Amino acid sequence: MNSLAIYYYNGEETEKNLEKAFYWFQKAAENDNEATMFFLANCYKIGEGIEKNLEKAFYWYQKAAEYSNEVAMLHLAKCYYDGEGIEKNLEEAFYWYQKAAENDHIGAMSYLAICYNNGEGTEKNEEKAFYWFQRAAENGDNNAMFVLANHYYKFGKGTEKNFTMKAAEKGNKEAIRSLAICYTNGEGAEKNLEKVFYFLQELVEKNYVEAMYNLAICYYNGRGTEKNLEKAFYWFLKAIENGNEEAIRGLALCYKNGEGTEKNLEKAFYWFQKAAENGDEKAMNNLAI
Repeated sequence: MNSLAIYYYNGEETEKNLEKAFYWFQKAAENDNEATMFFLANCYKIGEGIEKNLEKAFYWYQKAAEYSNEVAMLHLAKCYYDGEGIEKNLEEAFYWYQKAAENDHIGAMSYLAICYNNGEGTEKNEEKAFYWFQRAAENGDNNAMFVLANHYYKFGKGTEKNFTMKAAEKGNKEAIRSLAICYTNGEGAEKNLEKVFYFLQELVEKNYVEAMYNLAICYYNGRGTEKNLEKAFYWFLKAIENGNEEAIRGLALCYKNGEGTEKNLEKAFYWFQKAAENGDEKAMNNLAI
């Protein structure tokens, strides 16, 4: 029954049909198939093949958790933590996070650490919080790596630095940003504008708006890379389109001086005015001149 449900759910060997997938998940779950109980709970939680029902999702997560399904334990803990399908209960959330973590669920280790760190559902205990963040980080949880590096350690000391690097390598935006700042200011590492430029590129690929502006500055001034006014203009514009106000004056200067684009004093005036309206004093001076 479970295999048939998965075929329908994924559209393997047959046309995808979430209603039929739900039907067979339910049949299997009612026959005490614990893996299927978890899938059935997900269907109720998301509303796949059946109307969304958080109470029933909670019921089936609980049933699967009682069969020692560690993923279901994590979801059950989240139900208690967020009050989804059941009244919010931080003590129960803590209990199930702990059960899942003790069954080696990596994500649960981080949540358990947060509970200890914040005193949620249990007495605050920074030593135990550190222990579980470390366990999660050692098992590849990039958020835990970043927390360790930035809240328990000072950047730049052997293993501590490595946690930030590992988190960055796994795509953690805040870790990448932290490294860019460290290399910009020479904090915990030798100042290195080439590495700053590299990490800014990583961030803009993840649509980090602040990095778009900083990348434009790098291209405009030739910091960490060869000066390229066309690319500077492009990233000033992209930053503005994504709501960054700092980039407005930079774009105005490009239009004023014909840098990276054709000189256009009307557009320069327009963007200086926009920057001035946002309180940019240098833009106000440009308008006055």
